[in-house]
Amino acid sequence: MIRVAVNGYGVIGRRVADAVAGQEDMQVVGVVKAKPDYKARLASEKGYKLYASDEKSLDAFRKASYQVSGLAKDLVREADIVVDACPEDIGARNKVMYEQLEKKAVFQGGEEHDVAGVSFVAQCDFDQAAGKKFVRVVSCNTTGLCRILYAVDRAYGIKKARVILARRAADPEESSKGPIDAVVLDPVSLPSHHGEDVMTVLPHINVVSMAYKIPTTHMHLHSLIVSLKDGGATEAGIIEAFDGTTRLLMVEGKEGFKSTAQVMDYARELKRGRSDLFEVTVWKDSIKIVDDELYMFAGVHQEAIVVPENIDAIRALYGGYSASDSIRMTNKSLGIVK
Repeated sequence: MIRVAVNGYGVIGRRVADAVAGQEDMQVVGVVKAKPDYKARLASEKGYKLYASDEKSLDAFRKASYQVSGLAKDLVREADIVVDACPEDIGARNKVMYEQLEKKAVFQGGEEHDVAGVSFVAQCDFDQAAGKKFVRVVSCNTTGLCRILYAVDRAYGIKKARVILARRAADPEESSKGPIDAVVLDPVSLPSHHGEDVMTVLPHINVVSMAYKIPTTHMHLHSLIVSLKDGGATEAGIIEAFDGTTRLLMVEGKEGFKSTAQVMDYARELKRGRSDLFEVTVWKDSIKIVDDELYMFAGVHQEAIVVPENIDAIRALYGGYSASDSIRMTNKSLGIVK
């Protein structure tokens, strides 16, 4: 059994912990929380051992009558691999502790590529991460784009990809960030970082991106324009490539998928935990080729899409698994059909 510590129990950490607990070859040895809130209570009720992020946090937990097993460093000592799901930039600080304790770690997309030297999407570069000490699972938007562009590039080759991202303004629980009545340029100065981030996984593909935030909490929407190398590309060929791509779900407007709202409603009907949609969603009837350029819309459930990547990253670091075996095991445990 791979002993996994989850440092940070927020939007991603909670999901990763539950996903780890559902693997036949892994166990959660504990989770780190900074304060005794309802998330800490739920973690304890699930049977996860609680650890405090620091001495101040430990004191707060004890005053709230929580049973705490120690500090983050105590948990890290017990683990084979740490999944760092702390807020942006904190993971880079935590890396010092992981190095001192000689532990492998999986970081999230809020950290810079340099934190690990390997940015990870399972179907794209599993073998590059195999046996490494650190790996960075890229952000939700980058994960979705990598899955799509990797499939297109394998089928027809890509000259350049241009992407416009309509980003959710906040996660559903983040009431402090809203409500807003605006479309916020993110950033105003172009390009956005998303294209550069894709190139940390797929360095041979030229990707340029721009982004803005919209007043919604569920899903990002991507508009893609992809210049193809192969002049013989067809829409049917693109659809066939996507059909053969794991963790990519095609939906159709004619079936009622007119917006991200219907995609999330579909996710609820799948009866997965938290109604999570681990797949990147492509509107099949948006796929269009005009003058050797591919156009499409795609949706990303920002809370969930990186969860399977974290599980595969754990196996890659641990060693002894092929990409296909790990992806198959993860998909089966999470209810991903293909």
